[in-house]
Amino acid sequence: MPIFRRNRTRHPQDLEAPEGEQTRCRLRVLLIDENPTARGVVGRRLSHLNYDVALAENGFIALNTLVARPADIILIDMGLTMLSGIATMKKIRASGLAGNACFVMITSRLDPAAAVEALDAGADDHVVKPFDLDMLDARLRHQFARVEKLGDLARRNAELDARIARRAVELGETRDALREMQADRSRLVNSIQALHDEVERLSASAA
Repeated sequence: MPIFRRNRTRHPQDLEAPEGEQTRCRLRVLLIDENPTARGVVGRRLSHLNYDVALAENGFIALNTLVARPADIILIDMGLTMLSGIATMKKIRASGLAGNACFVMITSRLDPAAAVEALDAGADDHVVKPFDLDMLDARLRHQFARVEKLGDLARRNAELDARIARRAVELGETRDALREMQADRSRLVNSIQALHDEVERLSASAA
């Protein structure tokens, strides 16, 4: 499983840079492309742009790769032949190995319909080759940020639902306790009334 990693040496000026501008988040990319030359070139270029890149030549190898190495972004060439790009994406999603990764499909400039097909099939974005690596970098990070925000919203909603559920249980318990207190009060009032009646009866008998 070829992986491109790039160790970045920190320079003194990095320490003086404003927070958030020192080092960009290092994302994990899985690139699936049957062309070995394209895999190597794009993998190295993405590594230089501060990505950890794993390479796979088809969807089956990609699945095995994801078992050991999760990815933040899965970049798939639509021209795969053993298992089509869309079939590869669907298989990865169905496997549960993708997690919150975003899928970006690589399409050909000569096949604009493929981009529409990829998006309709559930891809988060597509890029047209040959592509500018700086533009690809911007789009990958944009999609990852979008997916992260959606995941954060989902987590916040889940936490809110859990808090509402706990509050509902607490309110239910409070209502039960209130009803029990009302029942106790009613029994106490009845006991006092019965005692009062008994006192009055005894007083009348004594007279």
